[in-house]
Amino acid sequence: MNKNYIPLYRKYRPQKIEEIVGQEHIKKALSNAIESDRISHAYLFTGPRGTGKTSTARIFAKSLNCEKGPTVSPCNECENCKNITNAIPIDVIEIDAASNRSVSDAEEIIQNVAMSPVHSRYKIYIIDEVHMLTTTAFNALLKTLEEPPANVIFILATTEVHKVLDTIKSRCQRFDFKRITTDDISKHLRYISDKEGINIEDDALTYIAQNSAGGMRDSIALLDQLSVLSSSEDKISVDDINRILGRLSFESLSALFSAIVSSNQNEALNKLNDIYNSGNEPSQILSNLLEYMRNALIIKSLEAKNSTDVVSLNKEQIKKLEKLTENIEVHQLVALIDKCANYTKELKLTSEPKLWLDVAILDMSNLAENTKLTDLQKRIEMLEAGTSHKMVNVSAYNTPPSPVLKSEIKAQPQMKEIIKTEEKPEKFIKPEKQSVSEVKEKEQELIEVPKSSSSDNIKTLWVSFLDNISSFPSRAILKQQAVPVKMSKQEIVIVIKNETWLKNFSPDGERYAYLVESAKKVFDSEPKVIVRGPKSGDEKLDMDTESVVETSQKDSPRQLIEQTPSPTKEDIDDALSAEDDLSEQANDEQKSTSYKTISRADSAYHSDNVNMVMDLFEGKLIE
Repeated sequence: MNKNYIPLYRKYRPQKIEEIVGQEHIKKALSNAIESDRISHAYLFTGPRGTGKTSTARIFAKSLNCEKGPTVSPCNECENCKNITNAIPIDVIEIDAASNRSVSDAEEIIQNVAMSPVHSRYKIYIIDEVHMLTTTAFNALLKTLEEPPANVIFILATTEVHKVLDTIKSRCQRFDFKRITTDDISKHLRYISDKEGINIEDDALTYIAQNSAGGMRDSIALLDQLSVLSSSEDKISVDDINRILGRLSFESLSALFSAIVSSNQNEALNKLNDIYNSGNEPSQILSNLLEYMRNALIIKSLEAKNSTDVVSLNKEQIKKLEKLTENIEVHQLVALIDKCANYTKELKLTSEPKLWLDVAILDMSNLAENTKLTDLQKRIEMLEAGTSHKMVNVSAYNTPPSPVLKSEIKAQPQMKEIIKTEEKPEKFIKPEKQSVSEVKEKEQELIEVPKSSSSDNIKTLWVSFLDNISSFPSRAILKQQAVPVKMSKQEIVIVIKNETWLKNFSPDGERYAYLVESAKKVFDSEPKVIVRGPKSGDEKLDMDTESVVETSQKDSPRQLIEQTPSPTKEDIDDALSAEDDLSEQANDEQKSTSYKTISRADSAYHSDNVNMVMDLFEGKLIE
């Protein structure tokens, strides 16, 4: 061990007011106070850690007690200056309030205050982390702080000024230290690197400054740690810093982010596993990804020239992020950041962090259903204008459209306009040709829901099956990764494409028991549960499969659909009025718009964003 080695943050601690980095307002105020001989009896220095509070207190004490002073530029050669520099407690006493916070400690200070300074003009007490003093200790110091002896000065330093009693703050001159700018920290680090012969890139120095939260001490300490990697041939790079700090590289995060925004869930899981198997903790992965997406949001929102000073990236990295965010919108990035932040909280509470990490990446990768804002605006505009247009349902589980219920016409006024694009109903009879009771019978025929196809039965049973999965993560994974092919009392066939989850839900997997448990609850029997990968011909089956579904009458999809109330006289009159207008154009217009009523069970197949749009349109998707 080299006893002469001094850490860089101590070796390069400022010794004069002009050497303090940043804090120009404080440097000017203290310099003017010294030159004009207007010295207060108590000062309160507050601000983030590592911004120079204690160093400034020592320099101020040195300026006041220097044998050639009081002076703005102490000599650093006289006995008083050397004692302060070496922290020898003769006339300048430094006290750590974190370990000396009791009433007895405060009383000891009060007793010593009455003694005159030994060699200096002033006896100066520097109390660091003063917010740690107890309320009783604060109260004991109140009178002394308000009226100390003429040759005693108190300098209180704290990072949490809100914890200091107002009665203490009102007796001090307060100076608020700001976070040091990235540019100032980078320049000072370059000065130290050149003096110490540390071979490091400018980008690496900027990266250190951007990740130090405005604290000079933390920046210099990290530079000191990195200095052991320095050599005459290879410069210290940003990648070296990431390895030292255990952070993910920009390239790894870019690959994962690219898979997420392209909704490639398999690729996202593969990239995640590569990162995880490299030794990174789940919390660290999500934390770094959250910071990466924050940079992406800033770059997407601001111009490149304005974002350079805000994000912790160089020009090449900014260009790459600009390209990755070309096809996504700001609100989608905000949604991703919100999800990532929520899953970061979940990781702190769960006993299975890797499982939640997988669920988080799968959830964030589901951007296919996160419709762009412009598309939503167009949908709303077309609905309000009554324009006939073919709209695409982005859900992977899309079903054939069914007739719109006439009782819903009154609930949505614009339907009267849009219904003009429909074909003339053959069973719709004008009121003058039929009695009111007969018209009601005809209306009842129109609003009857046809029997569901087998695919509808599969959908309904699949929703019930998912609801009975007792494990929430397993349910979320099945919703994202699994497709039912057959569901009956004898056999259930589920297809999972991803090999990792296929293994987890296979009979030998740890999650297969959840499937068996749910099957028993849905069918009141023990059907055989088959979990397999995709085979040739599955694309023909999908959700339109014609597999025979054996289910009891009580499980009929018709009974699961909410009962629609019988139409009132007003409903009939409004519908007939629309029919009169329709009859004049029936020969010239073609059916161009179809509607699909969605039962509550269907919502389980859509993302939160799609369900939000369905609620906006009162439960209807326009095909």
